[in-house]
Amino acid sequence: MRWLLYLRLIALTAGTLLPFFWMVVILGHRRQRNFERIFFFLCLALTFFCGSSLLALNAQLYYSVPPRALEVFAGTFLCIGLWLIPGLIVQLHVEYGALRDMVAGRSAKVGWLVVAYVPQLLLLPSLFRALRFQDVSAFSAPSLALGGYFQFWLLAAVAIAANWQWRFRASAPDKPQKQFHQYLCFYFVFLIAVLAALFLEERGHWLGNPAYRSALNIVVLCGMIGPLAALIREVRRFNFLQIGRQRNLIYAVFAVFLALLYLSLIRRASLWLEPYLPPEASAALLLFLPVVFFEPIQRLVGRTLRATAHKEMDVVYRLSAQFQQEARLGDLRGLASLIEKRVKEEFQLQQVSVKLIEPRAELPGDARQPRSGDESFSIYRPGRLNGLLTVHPHGAMLSGETAAGLHVLCEAISGSIDLCIVLEEKLQLARELAARERMALVGQMAASISHNLKNPLGSIKTILQVQMEGAELPAALRGETQMVLDEINRLSGKLNQLLQFSRPGVRPCAEGERCDIVAVTMSVAEVLCREAESRGIALELAPHGGRYEVACSAESANDILSNVVLNAIEAVNRDGRVSVSVHCEGDTCTVRVDDTGPGIAPALREKVVQPFFTTKPRGTGLGLAIVARRLEEIGGRLEIDSPTAIERGTTFRLNFPLAPEEAAK
Repeated sequence: MRWLLYLRLIALTAGTLLPFFWMVVILGHRRQRNFERIFFFLCLALTFFCGSSLLALNAQLYYSVPPRALEVFAGTFLCIGLWLIPGLIVQLHVEYGALRDMVAGRSAKVGWLVVAYVPQLLLLPSLFRALRFQDVSAFSAPSLALGGYFQFWLLAAVAIAANWQWRFRASAPDKPQKQFHQYLCFYFVFLIAVLAALFLEERGHWLGNPAYRSALNIVVLCGMIGPLAALIREVRRFNFLQIGRQRNLIYAVFAVFLALLYLSLIRRASLWLEPYLPPEASAALLLFLPVVFFEPIQRLVGRTLRATAHKEMDVVYRLSAQFQQEARLGDLRGLASLIEKRVKEEFQLQQVSVKLIEPRAELPGDARQPRSGDESFSIYRPGRLNGLLTVHPHGAMLSGETAAGLHVLCEAISGSIDLCIVLEEKLQLARELAARERMALVGQMAASISHNLKNPLGSIKTILQVQMEGAELPAALRGETQMVLDEINRLSGKLNQLLQFSRPGVRPCAEGERCDIVAVTMSVAEVLCREAESRGIALELAPHGGRYEVACSAESANDILSNVVLNAIEAVNRDGRVSVSVHCEGDTCTVRVDDTGPGIAPALREKVVQPFFTTKPRGTGLGLAIVARRLEEIGGRLEIDSPTAIERGTTFRLNFPLAPEEAAK
């Protein structure tokens, strides 16, 4: 029947163009995943099969006796494409299962690959035999030439695909994907029934009507291309396979294919109208026919573009409001993290990072290495560049609407960053003011403690020292008195440390004060050497014959070094070692203090310089706080590395600014 012939032509044309459409989309998408690679080869196999069938059918319509070379060419690619389809169907579902974390480990994946391709290899002799079979009048003819084992393997592959689709349905993250996998599962079950009926009919001829056989062939062809057509809708509406954001690629490929189909229709219509019109005249008329539809198409495109623009602007406005809300917290790192997270989610990108240029700040995205395919968008306001928003799409490029949305969003991000910076500076000033108020309170408390405790402690100490000098003091009381004197000395040291921390720092450079840091280091080491010896600890000073003038008073430098070296001595166990060295580089002189103590836990590394934080049973937690504060006052900095070796040891680097004349040498 002639209408079945035309239906078969339409089905074969769609079966050739749809897989070819997805091949072009995958090549344009250029995502490096095994799933896309296997999907490409499956579409290639379907293109071989349907395209060769279409070529052979057109040859039969055009030639009374088709050329032998054409039949060989069509039959060869048809059999190769059909032979490849079952294994590729199985591997495609396994790869998608791996993306969904449904394949447990590499061994399970390898096992599935064995299931997919061992039957293919066993059917190679059948393929070589089928290559000599050139009857391409129906789907069942080449499948029959490949043999009963191939037909059974094809049915088994479709059954495996249906089982995978049911599993995908059960674990789908949302309703659209659940419905899509359910549809594919039922579709594959229906295809199994049609294939089985076709194979049985071809072998037993139980239908006895060629029209029924042709209808079944058309149903099988539609069964091959149905999932590919359904996939277009899922990708466009629900971003299935994470390529929905590249709508410009899909629309461009779709427009090209429509144009090719229309040109094919023009050629065929000109042949139909040849008895009435010259082919050139009918082709010219049909070429100008689309002009009538330009206005409706323009309106449709305009509505689509308007809807797309509104959708992108809604996303931009929603994100801008969220970023403004986060900016009011005054946390620049938190704002950057939120920007990266929400932009990645809303615009369906693979990776997003924010890098600030003005003001410079260390943000989470700074550690990311640039990648091929990254696209950057300037975060700017008129006359000022704040930073860059760098994105990496899932595929080869960004869609036009996504790029436009990101450009508009970056202008809003700039305002959020400026607001966050202002509020962060305000919060920092508030914290500094609160800290100064606390320090003032500590100073008042220290002065009160000094007035009320130091004088009585001095009197008690003097009385006890006089008693210790008396020869009539019994030996039993002498030891206890010495213990009391030691405790008084310890209390006096704690009071001095508290006073030292609470008093305002001296600005050594205001009056040109400076000191020789090497001499101060030697003096501190000499004073604390006895303390180290009493604890059984070796205090080593690296020899240095030079002289380095630093922009700091000798008193401040002595306070800084004494606290660090004493802290190291107290942290080291008996038979341990503390070493001190001095070296200069550029405009900085560094005093390095190394100890062999237990080290500082990573979680406590930032807390050790906070006031009143201590890990010692009898410590005040002010030693390193004094060091950090004094170094900050003179323009230096404190660096701590711990542990340094085998989870033990600590290194303190005290960086002093060299005096201007010394730095210029």
